[in-house]
Amino acid sequence: MQAPPPFEAKLCAPERLDERVRSLARPLVFTNGVFDLLHRGHVTYLARARALGASLLVALNSDASARRLGKGADRPLNALADRAAVVAALGDVDLVTWFDGDTPLALIRGVRPEVLVKGGDWRVGDIVGGDEVRGWGGTVRSIPFEHQRSTTALVARIRGRSGARSAAGPAPRRPRRG
Repeated sequence: MQAPPPFEAKLCAPERLDERVRSLARPLVFTNGVFDLLHRGHVTYLARARALGASLLVALNSDASARRLGKGADRPLNALADRAAVVAALGDVDLVTWFDGDTPLALIRGVRPEVLVKGGDWRVGDIVGGDEVRGWGGTVRSIPFEHQRSTTALVARIRGRSGARSAAGPAPRRPRRG
């Protein structure tokens, strides 16, 4: 039997998070989300988030938590274990955990990140945990979108619903030969 891939060491159950966070380099950057069907917008966002500190912790919504976000009764498409593995496999991510609540506030209070980030669709003042992070001297950032992508629109496109091409971005150009 083969040893598990190295990225699996980045997966951390919430009850072991305190212990694992102690070994991460500081400043610690914290972000959260569903990260259902990973796309270019997600990986660019995570790279930009990681650049704000020495390590990046990503907290994923559990399947039940994700369903409560109202993205559709059949979402997430990928189960938590699969979403966590894919995110953990990214080089910019140092640790992946999850939460079952509607917000990650308890995790944020527990790990006390120096930097809290969300995507550009969040106003800084609306980011859950922002008051707490600023209260202990940290910073809160909303990272602007660089690639307009939407998992919801991508799912609609896959299912054959019209109007989703722009959400997936322009079709790639083929290189000229000759």
